[in-house]
Amino acid sequence: MTLFIDNEVVAQVLTMEDTIAVLEESYRNIATGEAVCRPRIDIRIPTSDPARRYQFGSMEGGSTSGYFAVRMKSDIIYETEYEGVTTQEKYCTRPGLYCGLIFLTSIENAEPLAFINDGVLQHMRVGGDGGIGVKYMSNEDAAVVGMLGSGGMARSHMQAFTAVRTIRKLQVFSPTRKHREAFAAEMRELHDIEVQACDKPEDVYKGADIVAAVTDSAVPVMDGACLEPGQHIVNIGGGGVPDQASLDRVDVYFRFGDAPAPVGLPHFALDDEYLGWEARQGRDPESDVLRKRGHGATLPDRMVTFAELLLGAKPGRTSDQQITYSERGNLQGAQFYPIAGRVYELARERKLGNEVPTEWLLQTIRD
Repeated sequence: MTLFIDNEVVAQVLTMEDTIAVLEESYRNIATGEAVCRPRIDIRIPTSDPARRYQFGSMEGGSTSGYFAVRMKSDIIYETEYEGVTTQEKYCTRPGLYCGLIFLTSIENAEPLAFINDGVLQHMRVGGDGGIGVKYMSNEDAAVVGMLGSGGMARSHMQAFTAVRTIRKLQVFSPTRKHREAFAAEMRELHDIEVQACDKPEDVYKGADIVAAVTDSAVPVMDGACLEPGQHIVNIGGGGVPDQASLDRVDVYFRFGDAPAPVGLPHFALDDEYLGWEARQGRDPESDVLRKRGHGATLPDRMVTFAELLLGAKPGRTSDQQITYSERGNLQGAQFYPIAGRVYELARERKLGNEVPTEWLLQTIRD
């Protein structure tokens, strides 16, 4: 039987510790050639509303450990402005509903094992990346988090930070006072730490060891002028990278790695985070604002990869005064198969999820 696993089951079985562990193993397998993935690919098609586009995104990967997965998203995307901040919004069928699925298969017999809602798992895998960056690049005594953002990504990143460091204080800012104060109260209760809801974004940097910009802003929200020596930077949203002033101050850039080139085509190797194809390409210059582009390796002259750390080819942080910055690279496809595989195993053990006859997904006609 094939399982359909919804977000409620994922939240019930998946821990941040498990997430970080399987992600690290996957990145090791990419480095050694035991796993493979491709960059994210988006297909965009204009709708009848010139301000909105249909976007189908997918990424995939698998390893000799036994699993393959493809993650698929079907969205209508558009941009809006809220309290001076430009954000990218999305929905499926109507605002508030989303379509994101992970299709998990076995590499041993090609069996379709599970379809998994990607909502909870998506937040966990991005938070897990933040945790891995903090684990390898922040100072070992890092205890204070400065956070810009108070939504779902902020929650998963706090889960990850507390899994790899002994966090004692959170300083958080988001534009809406009600949201940041509610988030502060939730984190105070959940993690039993001191939490300060800041009235100004610059206040989150003061005395912080980890600075995390985790928002859905379409433009950078970090302020490099506020960074202090020794801080580690995590950035989600904001166009994919921190502001230039922050990048200028980074001493060590930790990039987990890149998807390998296709067999026999080494010149096709890419460090872009995602690739896009679009109907009516180039006909509507005003639509550029909706086109997400992969930024590649941000600071190649200061970069160390996961493989280089594993092999001892390069050091990571070498001083407690260095400012460090971490990001995944274009390895999204290498994330979904290990986490989905772990969720599938745990759901099977606990007899959770809805069973679908595997025969419904098979046929006797060869393609």
